[in-house]
Amino acid sequence: MEIRVATEQDAETIQGIYAPYVEKTAITFEYDVPSVEEFRHRIATTLREYPYLVAIEDGEVVGYAYAGPFYGRAAYKHSAEVSVYVSENQRGHGTGKLLYQQLESALASQNVFVLYACITAAECEGDPYVTDGSLRFHEKMGYRLTGKHNQCGYKLGRWYSVVWMEKSLADRPAAPEPFVPFPAL
Repeated sequence: MEIRVATEQDAETIQGIYAPYVEKTAITFEYDVPSVEEFRHRIATTLREYPYLVAIEDGEVVGYAYAGPFYGRAAYKHSAEVSVYVSENQRGHGTGKLLYQQLESALASQNVFVLYACITAAECEGDPYVTDGSLRFHEKMGYRLTGKHNQCGYKLGRWYSVVWMEKSLADRPAAPEPFVPFPAL
């Protein structure tokens, strides 16, 4: 499997990977699948400062991961929020792990020290729209639970909570080097 920087030409395939998460799950709180043009915009905007990566298998994009600002204030520049999505037939094959490993490496080189993931929490066992799979995946990747927002999102006729998970990439120095924008290749 190859991991590379996403391009705007990947937008249609990325939209296809993301669509089932919007249409069939509460994993994302978007109600409507963004257009291909919106994905082009998201990729270009992200790559101005942060990594946006795709996983390629047999010449096809099968997953993607990206980072963005944790919060809009300057003091948060050494933190980032991360997300990963893989195609339905790719789940459980290590694609997400490879994407996150490359994403974390890139972010560390940008002087990012802590990562955050916002994850929809299943409110009950057997929920048809969300499982604890993302929570378990992030735990395996070294993230730990740091907080919960109770029933803050309404989708598919149900209220959902979100949990925040955190991972430190390195000890935070007393005076960090400046954040380095991602080199869009």
